[in-house]
Amino acid sequence: MNGTSVDPITAEVIKNALIYASEEMGIAVRNAAYSPNIKERLDHSCALFDRFGRLVAQAEHIPVHLGSLPWGLARTLETLASRETSMQRGEQWIVNDPYIAGTHLNDITVVRPVFAGDRHIGYAANKAHHADVGGARPGSMSADAGDLFGEGLVLPPMRIVRCDAVIDETIALVRANSRSPEARSGDLRAQLAGNLTGERRMLEVIDRFGIAAFERAVERLIEGSERRLRSALRALGEGTWTAEDFLEDARGVPNIRIRATLTLRDGTLEVDYAGTSPQQPVPINAVFGVTLSGMHYAVRAATDHTIPMNEGCFRPVHVKAALGTLVHPVRPAPVSGGNVETSTRNADVLLLALAQAAPDRIGAQSGGTMSNVLAGGTRSDGRVWTFYETNGCGMGARPTNDGLDAIQCHMTNTMNTPIEAIEREYPLRVERYEIVEGTGGAGRHRGGSGLVRVMRLIDGAARFSLLADRHTLRPKGAAGGSPGTPGRHALLHGDAESPLAAKTSIDVVAGDAVLIQTPGGGGYGIPEDDL
Repeated sequence: MNGTSVDPITAEVIKNALIYASEEMGIAVRNAAYSPNIKERLDHSCALFDRFGRLVAQAEHIPVHLGSLPWGLARTLETLASRETSMQRGEQWIVNDPYIAGTHLNDITVVRPVFAGDRHIGYAANKAHHADVGGARPGSMSADAGDLFGEGLVLPPMRIVRCDAVIDETIALVRANSRSPEARSGDLRAQLAGNLTGERRMLEVIDRFGIAAFERAVERLIEGSERRLRSALRALGEGTWTAEDFLEDARGVPNIRIRATLTLRDGTLEVDYAGTSPQQPVPINAVFGVTLSGMHYAVRAATDHTIPMNEGCFRPVHVKAALGTLVHPVRPAPVSGGNVETSTRNADVLLLALAQAAPDRIGAQSGGTMSNVLAGGTRSDGRVWTFYETNGCGMGARPTNDGLDAIQCHMTNTMNTPIEAIEREYPLRVERYEIVEGTGGAGRHRGGSGLVRVMRLIDGAARFSLLADRHTLRPKGAAGGSPGTPGRHALLHGDAESPLAAKTSIDVVAGDAVLIQTPGGGGYGIPEDDL
């Protein structure tokens, strides 16, 4: 083996070693985490990059991080360069500024540069959702924040480790701005451990095969993904397709548009968001990293999900979105819901457009919301707590199968929080948690059903924030299938049940309960009885 080439077998071994290393990073984060949101729900993503900041391997964790983690690393390195500094050996850096890191404030990104001897060879990075980073409402994702600063602590790129020693002042800063400081410091240390795992595995590959073989294998890996994706895009044919869909405003009116035009030419995809609504004064704006993630997810869903996710997958796709729009806002527009609700609707729109090119590969619309529930308050003994959860919905029916019931769809890939964990950690009792049969749309293949969950506060006082969608505009069926049933929220106080908006914050006292019902997915095809 010489320094300018690597044989195919060695390249394949290195490729798989790096991909599994990113998965192992996630295992390390999960096992060391303190909060149920990371330990139980697995709300984190991990990746490895080369020395140029190009994505080499990314674990199959959260789809909304597919494009935002690489985009965020690039912005972070640019920010450090503008300060005339860079990441050095033995350091780790954190950042959560959405306009740099690429998602929302709850997602804290931690980056470690990796060195083999004196040579910089890459980066290990991970992003994890912290259940509370301050702001006006528990959970830091209120439906009414007017700007970024109302959503919580904003962290520019800053060191959290220097000379392989944790900087206690940085940890203290995050702790001081959270309602759940013990979980914050524990989760941050779990993220540090995840990056050390990634570094260790990268160095093992280099120790075994050498730096030259490692770098050549990376080039081969990236070029292979680009080649395979271009081939898959060519198989879709050529043409231009446009689709649009809407988010609901705080009153439930579906008047916030996402519009995308997709053009396929010779293995290249161009996406233009002309016609999309301007950025909003409420926190449903999606920073550009989130928009890119939705596009990369939709492309993988419509082509070949087995293509290794790396820099090569980005090269055939070009995105145009005007600054100041819902999918490319100007700082300091609020963005917490853009990461969850707008990202999901963006995926809906892109899949609608791609379905015109590949109708046999794209199913009906899924529930179309992450149905976020955030809560926090003070127990009667003075202890403060915060809780965050997304809830599964009905998956849209597929061209060959029914949709799945009560599952996290599209831009999230998290688990639920087990009832036992909720009732152990929080002053909450889960009184209902079940599938709502029949909420999926009818069709030759039925849409998946949504779920209902009722949580009752049993101690103290709290504030709940609900951030959802599809309470008015039903998930569409496909090929003649019927739409799914919309979601709903309600406050249960005594014997009374009062409807709640999809996007709202409410105060509750011990004895009150909140009901969350998620939408069902659309059906696919005309029902056989109607043929």
